[in-house]
Amino acid sequence: MLDKVERIAERYEELNHLMADPAMVTDYVQVATYAQEQAEIKELVEAYRRYRSLEVELANTKALLDTEEDEEMRELAGQEVARIDEEMEALTEQMRRLLLPKDPNDEKNVIVEVRAGAGGDEAGLFAADLCRMYTRYAEAQRWKTEILSAHETGVKGYKEVIFEVRGRGAYSRLKFESGVHRVQRVPTTEAAGRIHTSTATVAVLPEAEEVEIQIDPGDLSIDNYGSSGPGGQHMQKNMTAVRITHKPTGMVVSCESERSQTQNRERAMAVLRARLYEAERQRLASERGEERRLQVGSGERSEKIRTYNFPQNRVTDHRIGLTLYHLEQIMNGDLDEVIDELATTEQAERLQAIGSDSNGDD
Repeated sequence: MLDKVERIAERYEELNHLMADPAMVTDYVQVATYAQEQAEIKELVEAYRRYRSLEVELANTKALLDTEEDEEMRELAGQEVARIDEEMEALTEQMRRLLLPKDPNDEKNVIVEVRAGAGGDEAGLFAADLCRMYTRYAEAQRWKTEILSAHETGVKGYKEVIFEVRGRGAYSRLKFESGVHRVQRVPTTEAAGRIHTSTATVAVLPEAEEVEIQIDPGDLSIDNYGSSGPGGQHMQKNMTAVRITHKPTGMVVSCESERSQTQNRERAMAVLRARLYEAERQRLASERGEERRLQVGSGERSEKIRTYNFPQNRVTDHRIGLTLYHLEQIMNGDLDEVIDELATTEQAERLQAIGSDSNGDD
């Protein structure tokens, strides 16, 4: 591992020289590329340099321990050896973590789809609650959100709502949210006060660029129709809503949130690209079964991942056995504690897998 990190440290120094080259001064794009590359490996290189300096310190302290006759000094040197060993072990774990392959989608914007599941009107209300939860979380992260498509239930709920979250690292934080979310509470319409169980499905899709997903226009069937969204008769008359069917897969995307047919078409295409990209990603992941196994949960829409129990003020994430008793804060967008635990668990599993592979190679 250290040999690999040493080569990365050499590349870090090479980048310093490249950016200091007078010939590069006017090539702002290349300099920015170098700076980005350097920023991505900086933490790893700093950990490596500290590790190497501790190696020298450890050797000197052990030499003192071997030659020192004063018992008090020997005791102090022994304590110093223990301290250095502990820090070096921590740095080794840090470098292993930083060497883990990064998800290429982590920095991307996302498209989030929330759909009401079992439970009638209550499921639609829960879908709206989840949409609000993610929107508030995004606000706390200073990300921007925008609803792309929404089908309301008439009781302030959603049959389906699709929205975009734009901000650096959005996918890295929200990717664990895909799956079935379950709520247990007394619906406002329940006169007898009985607890009902309802569900909603969440899909988090990394936004795909046109260069990543090539769509043949001949594979699309595009229909325009009158929107039921804001704008009333003006929108109905002008047929601004757009429905796109991808004939090879049967995927259907509709958008009617904008007054412009062109804007609705662009948004629908963005959702379609994201769905096609995710479908291809899932296919490749299933072929690389090991990668799938190492993910926290399968990410499948059919997998129940979390339960929100209102009477007990409890949220349980079933994938990692995490239970928290501050449901109101979580529903208000305070998701960091849950997401941090999920990210840490996945990272630990990947590190364990790397360790197992290394032991198998020995």
